[in-house]
Amino acid sequence: MNHLTRFLPDEATTQSVGEKLAHQLSTPLVIALNGPLGAGKSTLIRAMLRKLGVTGPIKSPTYALVEPYNFSNYSIYHFDFYRFFDENEWGDSGFRDYFNSDSICLVEWAEKAGRVLPPIDLGIDLQYAPTEGRTLNVHALSKAGEVVLQKWSQALL
Repeated sequence: MNHLTRFLPDEATTQSVGEKLAHQLSTPLVIALNGPLGAGKSTLIRAMLRKLGVTGPIKSPTYALVEPYNFSNYSIYHFDFYRFFDENEWGDSGFRDYFNSDSICLVEWAEKAGRVLPPIDLGIDLQYAPTEGRTLNVHALSKAGEVVLQKWSQALL
């Protein structure tokens, strides 16, 4: 399986989908989240992090560019490249070191990093639905992404 589409009628459904994704993750993994402002990317990520046990504040990395979450044997890094204007900023930022075998990287606005971003395993696209709600489209872009997507789709049944 390399593609999944779901209609998300409300925020509670978006959170539920994020919670079900949380326990399908394994390291290393790079997930790109795309969609317009307000489409639910951060909502999905917050639900994942809460389900994994993050109890403190979950801040948007819009200004800091990255928010780290450390667990016992891995780390999750939540990136937001909305304010990137040039892929040279990637090299200057030192972010390359975050993408390693012990991390899961969640990247909003991945296209702003251009071709310097490491290969993406799972692409998640959230769009406004024609009337209300959101449409979730997920594409597995690697073998690791296929494994996650297969398990996630079973959890969503």
